Amino acid sequence: MREYFMKTENIGFSNWIDSDLELATQLWGEEDVTRFICATGKFTKQDIYDRLFTEINNGVNYHVQYWPIFNLTSGELMGCCGARPFKSEHNSYEIGVHLRKKFWGKGFASESVKAVIDYCFTELNAVKLFAGHHPQNESSKKLLMRLGFHYIGDKFYKPTSLYHPSYEMSNLMYSESI
Repeated sequence: MREYFMKTENIGFSNWIDSDLELATQLWGEEDVTRFICATGKFTKQDIYDRLFTEINNGVNYHVQYWPIFNLTSGELMGCCGARPFKSEHNSYEIGVHLRKKFWGKGFASESVKAVIDYCFTELNAVKLFAGHHPQNESSKKLLMRLGFHYIGDKFYKPTSLYHPSYEMSNLMYSESI
């Protein structure tokens, strides 16, 4: 049984660990998940391995990850949602969510991202949050706008070699919304 450090109504947040390669493959081995996050649209086995260990290292070094998230009823891996340091701004984080296709369109992205936003501002004392999305991913755009992020321009994203619409939310914006 996984341990959860944070829970919402439907979702348990855990930490990636060394033995999670099979779970990571369930998530990042799904082309519908990776088509918007890398140039080829598909992760290789090495890409999945590297991504898993990037997340584990982020947990060790920065106390954040794109944490694996699980359905509290079934225990099934839903995807990942979390934060990573946004290195160009002090005490700021980039947030993101990757859901397995079977969990799309059910409100889980919104539920998980709201929890991460709250965690970043209340537990990590973040000053600002950043997020971006593939230019063709309209669902992510709608989610970020609905959650109160503000568009700040398009930024080059090396993994896709494209300019991605980018957004931010400050702790002041967050305070006014709760």
